[in-house]
Amino acid sequence: DMNGFINIAKALSDPNRVRALMALIDSELCVCQVVELLDLAPSTVSKHMSILKQAGLVESNKNGRWVYYSLPIGENNQMIHGALELLKSSLSEEPQIIKDAIQMQKILKSHPVELC
Repeated sequence: DMNGFINIAKALSDPNRVRALMALIDSELCVCQVVELLDLAPSTVSKHMSILKQAGLVESNKNGRWVYYSLPIGENNQMIHGALELLKSSLSEEPQIIKDAIQMQKILKSHPVELC
């Protein structure tokens, strides 16, 4: 419906939220790893992730004191699926996204999810 589309469009209107989504393409991430990647305050990252979750673009689960985020698996909502596919196809060669992917590899090595 149109409201769902508008929510997705609003969620994708911020570069930090787009960067977080692109980082989640390859793996589930703890909010602390997203904080490290985006270099923003934890409260700011939590707000961004909450907006993405409300739009249906990410799923979360809490484990202990940390929240883990992932892309929705088996998502049957065509709009969400289409939005994520558009991101992947449009931005995979974007310099900032490539830089983030390299940085995320370093973060995952030095700060794996198990150590959160």
